[in-house]
Amino acid sequence: MDVVVKSSSLPSLLSSSWLGPELKAWQTRNWKQQHRATGTSTSVIKMRDRSKNRKPLQRGRNLSIEAIQAIQALKRANQNHHNNINSLEQVFDSKFRRLLKFDMMAVLRELLRQKHCLLALKVFEDIRKEDWYKPQVSLYADMIQVFAESELFEHVQLVYLYLKSENCLEPEIVGFNALFRSLMSFKLTGLVMDCYDLMKSVDCEPNRTSFRILINGLDGIAEEEGSSAILKQDALKIYGDLEFLKEEEEEEIIVTKNGLLRRRQIS
Repeated sequence: MDVVVKSSSLPSLLSSSWLGPELKAWQTRNWKQQHRATGTSTSVIKMRDRSKNRKPLQRGRNLSIEAIQAIQALKRANQNHHNNINSLEQVFDSKFRRLLKFDMMAVLRELLRQKHCLLALKVFEDIRKEDWYKPQVSLYADMIQVFAESELFEHVQLVYLYLKSENCLEPEIVGFNALFRSLMSFKLTGLVMDCYDLMKSVDCEPNRTSFRILINGLDGIAEEEGSSAILKQDALKIYGDLEFLKEEEEEEIIVTKNGLLRRRQIS
């Protein structure tokens, strides 16, 4: 912010009650000497708004320098893993395990985004050992989606076993519905009903969206007729009819606890 003060108004400014008598006299003499020497009639007083120097808060996928360095080091070590078995573990010790919680999670998400699935799995397994770690179904859903896209179905099974072994899962309906979509989109019907039972075991009641994904996805699959019938019975108990299965789903964008944008179907 620049403030321009005309010379004609400066004496009145100097006579302000803001200044003491001695400081007023010194300021007046100093101004007169400068004014005679330069012959200028205008003085410019520049006051900068310090808030402009502050960097914006970083959220979402923005990575700290430490996180970026850790990702680069992990990828290099992983490439040379066959030549030097200890190199990857050394990088975990020197780069990754020293990071803050936010940076650790950012590293995991960036590796998933880049489809470095096996390296992301190693990072996730390390994160699970941290004292602050709390399992989140939405994170598992993201991992299973990425692994399935990369056709790493054995690792999908492994990640799902990790999910089942977690204690204190929160009843996260958005995460479970995302997981159902991933399993159905890749025809992993063998895990669908097991995941449905897992959801109910943590007191997470399925909503209309859950039943739409599951029932509409399983209908027409001969091997899953029994599962579809069970789901329809549960839906009838909760909602009284199945008309909602034919309804179009509305979507809204929400922010998950992991900081990601996710689409949610409004039931």
